[in-house]
Amino acid sequence: MAQIKGPAIFLAQFMGDQAPFNSLSSITKWAKDLGYLAVQLPSWDARIIDLQKAASSKSYCDDLRAQMNGLEITELACHLQGQLVAVHPAYDEMFDGFADPKVRGDSKARTQWATEQLKLVFKASKNLGLSVCPSFTGALVWPFLYPWPQRPAGLVEEAFKELGKRWKPLLDYADKMGQDVAYEIHPGEDTHDGVTFEMFREATGNHARVAINYDPSHFILQCLDYVRFIDTYAPFIKAFHVKDAEFRPNERSGVYGGFQGWAQRPGRFRSLGDGQVDFKQVFSRMTAIGYKSWAVLEWECCYKDASQGAAEGAPFIAAHLIEPPAKAFDDFAGVATDVKQNRRVLGLK
Repeated sequence: MAQIKGPAIFLAQFMGDQAPFNSLSSITKWAKDLGYLAVQLPSWDARIIDLQKAASSKSYCDDLRAQMNGLEITELACHLQGQLVAVHPAYDEMFDGFADPKVRGDSKARTQWATEQLKLVFKASKNLGLSVCPSFTGALVWPFLYPWPQRPAGLVEEAFKELGKRWKPLLDYADKMGQDVAYEIHPGEDTHDGVTFEMFREATGNHARVAINYDPSHFILQCLDYVRFIDTYAPFIKAFHVKDAEFRPNERSGVYGGFQGWAQRPGRFRSLGDGQVDFKQVFSRMTAIGYKSWAVLEWECCYKDASQGAAEGAPFIAAHLIEPPAKAFDDFAGVATDVKQNRRVLGLK
């Protein structure tokens, strides 16, 4: 077993136009002062990374690392670009904001832009010496999640066929760059649970670069077994978002949330330790499966301020890291191997 690395923090929710959140050098100093050892960079935020330069220049990547105040980069996250690989028309206008203004209003141009952006991410990740890119798959069939009216036969299969068709060339390019694409299992994506992840893998020809960004908070909201998920999908878990959540249904609202805001929904994201995720079990199982990359705080909470969530996150993660044993706890009672004795104990001659 290996020890999980951490604590680290995903910067996306903390970026802003005011110091210390508006540049890489200042926000990494802020993170370091809070006790973090590494940061996950949102690849779409030009305030901290020029993606084009990072993909084309290793010297630029060296300069980038020099601004990190001694912190490491865990991964380049590319969730927003991945989302735009596949967008159902119902969400066209709402997702346009993730794209370059030049391609807004043109779904085909937007998909092509997202595709090229992802290639830049994979190349930039290689130049930075990284090997995993957390992302989303996008979604074509999500609006038909609930089967009423009855879905036309073959609708889901066609959606995943198209999703695989769009991602297969990107995964091939990621492979050339030595990158795994760790898809976050996330409501709003066509890959929102284990079954749909398996469908996506099949649609990509079980591509070797298809991986998982594990985040238990999204399983809490779906009432899924987030601990057993770790054991079932252990070979695919290549990234880890440490995020808490709670699900408290009542007589008025349940899983679907009643179109309410986050604070009123039965299922909501919380700061670490304030929700229902059993992180002792999560870190135990992640250690047991041999996960040895970073534990990255993704802060989202409908009650607590970001500054408090970030300050509490580093010691929380640090307290849950497990140092694998150098020897078995019962070694003191062990004896040397004796084949003849073992056969006598077994009643064998």
